[in-house]
Amino acid sequence: MTVTLDRNVETFIGTPRQMFIDGQWTDAASGKTFETPNPATGETLARVAEGDAEDINRAVSAARRAFDGEWSRLTPSDRGRIIWRIGDLILEHAEELAQLESLDNGKPYAVALGADVPLAADLFHYMAGWATKINGQTIDISVPYMPGANFHSYTLREPIGVVGQIIPWNFPLLMAAWKLGPALTTGCTVVLKPAEQTPLTALRLAELIAEAGVPAGVVNVVPGFGETAGAALASHYGVDKVAFTGSTEVGKLIVAAAGATNLKKLTLELGGKSPNIVFDDAEDAAVEGAANAIFFNHGQCCVAGSRLFVQQSRFDEVVDGVAEIAKSIKLGAGMEPGTQMGPLVSSEQFDRVSGFLESGRSDGATALAGGGRFGDRGYFIEPTVLTNTRPDMKVVKEEIFGPVVVAAPFSSLDEIAAEANDSEYGLGAGIWTRDISKAHALAKKLRAGTVWINCYNVFDASLPFGGYKQSGWGREMGQEVLHNYTEVKAVTAQL
Repeated sequence: MTVTLDRNVETFIGTPRQMFIDGQWTDAASGKTFETPNPATGETLARVAEGDAEDINRAVSAARRAFDGEWSRLTPSDRGRIIWRIGDLILEHAEELAQLESLDNGKPYAVALGADVPLAADLFHYMAGWATKINGQTIDISVPYMPGANFHSYTLREPIGVVGQIIPWNFPLLMAAWKLGPALTTGCTVVLKPAEQTPLTALRLAELIAEAGVPAGVVNVVPGFGETAGAALASHYGVDKVAFTGSTEVGKLIVAAAGATNLKKLTLELGGKSPNIVFDDAEDAAVEGAANAIFFNHGQCCVAGSRLFVQQSRFDEVVDGVAEIAKSIKLGAGMEPGTQMGPLVSSEQFDRVSGFLESGRSDGATALAGGGRFGDRGYFIEPTVLTNTRPDMKVVKEEIFGPVVVAAPFSSLDEIAAEANDSEYGLGAGIWTRDISKAHALAKKLRAGTVWINCYNVFDASLPFGGYKQSGWGREMGQEVLHNYTEVKAVTAQL
């Protein structure tokens, strides 16, 4: 028995979905469409307009007109009220959005309803408050080569302009909110390209954005493939900034595309291989915390605690506990009641994770739990715990982006600080210990944008999120994200 589909959801997936440009729903210029599958079955869920360079051109032109027009003339208070309304509408349509997210992405409906949807609404509500608080400052200047002269100097913080935003498939609705909220708050206009695997909630969100009163052209949603629509957006001369969340490999392609055209500004939230560190004095809750760190969202989480390090004296206890939790997780379609873990998002992702599991076996790793496919339908992978690993193994060094954790023992704080930092990534990290001084000492040593102590996967709209090293440039959320969407102008008048 599955959750009964909302009538709006049935209508939404039963009707070919168009793209949203300049406040209008329109087919792709080429007339092409593509299928978005249900990852629990592999069957077609919906058909969606396939955008390419011509559609990106239309969307960028619409965004430029909107930036130069009505949107720039709204007061900060008016902008804030509209953005707040978007958050309200997300909550009003929470069940519908959660069902679309579950069907398109594969995640459990209960998780989408309890986490993804309210976090997306909260992001818009939080950003609405910033609309009236984006200010410059006055500066007393000296100008030593002009003695006796008087000046009035101040700064203005202005919207950067037309922003191209490319979001991933692991948290489709939430990532759209993370991108759109600050862009709208600062007064930018947007061309959003959702992941081709999961375009549905972004398209439904566009309907809610229009209902909230956002003027035509301010937000444009162009579904399509990375090689066509994404590449056209990243290289478009009319785009002032690109914000991308996805793999480090694609992030590097976007850097090259931006540099080859107009040196547009970039923010990049990329991959991770996050260490989760359990000391021998940790509370028993560390076992469940370590399991949540890797198995949340099927391990399809850039900040997943995919490298588990446990102090030697408790290694067997903690790792065996995580393995038992892995074995107990109920896999199933996201819309089935009781499902704790759904399928991976696509056949490509299934093949990728399966390849890593085969690599681990070939290199000598031992699977204490999982290690293979679950069932014979859909893209399900068993929650997997690997031991007997070495630092040079592919499963240890590379981001798997699936429900697979590698576990290794350690002895001392200095040893684990070096081992945890031995990665090209630096997105997140976890520390479990009763000794808060030790926790803070280690947190300072870790090269990661987020460090959780005695918890994991704690997110809030007010907390900045982003990475060190090849995990990206810039920060999402919090006050920090506003810098990504504004330019600072210095103005000086001689008195």
